Amino acid sequence: MVEETPWQQALRYANRANPYPFYAELRKTPVARQPDGTYVVSTYREIVALLHDPRVSSDIRKIRQATTTDAEQEAGASEDVISLEPNIITSDPPEHDHDRRLMTRHFYGPQDAPHQISDLEPEIGRVVAGLLDAMRDQTRIDVVDEFAYPLPVTLISKILGVPLKDEPRFHAWIETALNALDFGPEAISEELQSQLEGGRQGVRELKRFIAELLDTYAKQPGPGMLSAMVHDDGREGHMSEGVLLSNALLLLFAGHETTVNLIAHSVLTLLRHPDALQKLRRRPELIVPGVEELLRYESSVQFWHTRSAVEDIEIAGTLIPQGSPIFLVYGSGNRDPERFANPDELDLERPDNQHLGFSQGIHFCFGAPLARLEVQAAVGEFVRRVENPRLVVDPPPYRHNQIFRGPRHVLVDIDGIRD
Repeated sequence: MVEETPWQQALRYANRANPYPFYAELRKTPVARQPDGTYVVSTYREIVALLHDPRVSSDIRKIRQATTTDAEQEAGASEDVISLEPNIITSDPPEHDHDRRLMTRHFYGPQDAPHQISDLEPEIGRVVAGLLDAMRDQTRIDVVDEFAYPLPVTLISKILGVPLKDEPRFHAWIETALNALDFGPEAISEELQSQLEGGRQGVRELKRFIAELLDTYAKQPGPGMLSAMVHDDGREGHMSEGVLLSNALLLLFAGHETTVNLIAHSVLTLLRHPDALQKLRRRPELIVPGVEELLRYESSVQFWHTRSAVEDIEIAGTLIPQGSPIFLVYGSGNRDPERFANPDELDLERPDNQHLGFSQGIHFCFGAPLARLEVQAAVGEFVRRVENPRLVVDPPPYRHNQIFRGPRHVLVDIDGIRD
């Protein structure tokens, strides 16, 4: 049997709760070629360099075959995922720049008054308060289902104009769609192949749901960003129907899935570090730098899978040949001791914390300002109001997906909810 590489070990589900020892081993070879021809980049300096390197493409059309395993190709496992048109994280300039400018106007507001997200702060506070109030009579809560999930899904549904009544349906589809991608050695197992079939169906249903919603708004304008984009007659012109569908799916999915993981991991991390929790309770002004440290400490997006070299690239003594897939492992870069002192320690006042939690460069997270507001409000109020929270299970069960790493449940015993 061929010995697995540190990267393959990090991708195994058994190591989902703690991939960091394997990342540490991986960083000994900053740019490591894998058996399938993928180049895995694990050190902060090299990740940042490639994030800003025009020789690296994010266009999904250039990487589709290279990132699909032989087993997936035979089974067609990625068909519904890769059949989508590129969106703002799977495209290159000038397409990327055009689409991002158009979306920015509708998400944040016009350039001279980009206040739409900051104006949501009072509503974010009301939603957080309501979720905590609903827990008053409970002695055990699930931070994921009862707190981390409802907040971002409520906000992104309002922003996009997706009816909240449809939430149970698209939540189920997103959960199954998360299983439509697997990059580890378990991808060829019969059990995972069965999960991948469910994932493909989830992608199909989600695409159909968004397409029908866009069609409805095309016939009759409604509230929210999606309707505004359908009817955008600005100087930059319309998005094509396929690109609009792909970006709408991205916003619905990433607009809540990554934030769910951020909130859940933040609470989990603070409960594992009671001194930090008490410090934040005593000094609530630390919530802003504290959230940045939590973003560094537990990255919601561990790596991304649509980058490739459009030319030969020599970096860290390794030649990445033209056409090769490149995985930039943010979760490893955020624990790189060459960039962060004592990276495995949680420091709510960490100086110069230029983490990779939202990536960098032209593909810097589109919704980062909204995510920051949501996580600051949720974590700050959880720390302030929840009395004596204790983890029930540690580590908690994790979702299968390696890219969007996050706990499935975080059970916490509590003594009450303060006013």
